[in-house]
Amino acid sequence: MTTSKSTHHIARKRIVIKLGGSMLEGLCTTFFEQFHQLQQDGFDVVIVHGGGPSINAALANAGIESKIDNGLRVTCEKSSDVIKHVLISDVNTALVFQLNKEGIPAIGLSGFDGKLLTCSLLDEARYGLVGKIEKVNAHLLDTLLKAGILPVVSCIGASAEGKALNINADTVASEVALAIGAKSLMLVTDTPGIHVGNAKQHAATPSLLAKWITEEAIYGGMIPKVEAALTCLEAGIPAVHIVDQQLEGTVIEIEEVFS
Repeated sequence: MTTSKSTHHIARKRIVIKLGGSMLEGLCTTFFEQFHQLQQDGFDVVIVHGGGPSINAALANAGIESKIDNGLRVTCEKSSDVIKHVLISDVNTALVFQLNKEGIPAIGLSGFDGKLLTCSLLDEARYGLVGKIEKVNAHLLDTLLKAGILPVVSCIGASAEGKALNINADTVASEVALAIGAKSLMLVTDTPGIHVGNAKQHAATPSLLAKWITEEAIYGGMIPKVEAALTCLEAGIPAVHIVDQQLEGTVIEIEEVFS
């Protein structure tokens, strides 16, 4: 994958916040307080969001079977139309409204806007209309951030022929973070970080995570979150945070950075 990285000096640090679908039913007051604090501390922020629960409900209402293969939603022509509508028209606009209401100037984007996410088909025979990101238009994000506008990115990409492609939200967040030179990626979930036993872990490394998984100290729904974080680190993002709406949880860094 290639990215159109900005070559200008980045004065402010950057963070990408990925909001999981369950977070989008209504963000709490503390989230916005912490968000304003990040901005005051010199961070520019890009938000990437999914919309799994809303998509599931819409597909069920339309009588379309929802199938997940290897963590990716298999997407046919009919389901693609539903997913595009839910993510862009429903989830994205509602999130932008919440942010604007809280005094955070925000604009909603999909891969179609300004060629933000140019994609090819990941594996049409297996996944259908699921996208692989080929290029992120970092210049567009730079321009918005310089103007003090928060980009809110839905996980719909565009093929070279203009076809809407569904993309995994963690993948979009990771690729956007790499494209804009983000210092870290925050995965906001309904779980306040990684717990081993009854103790929340404020920091972790890939080797520690591997140990905890082997010992089954990490299990269930936390494993996909940890795997997504490790994938982001391997891609070159310096730090990944698994946090709740208070933006508190666990920071995961590679050993060299962590030590």
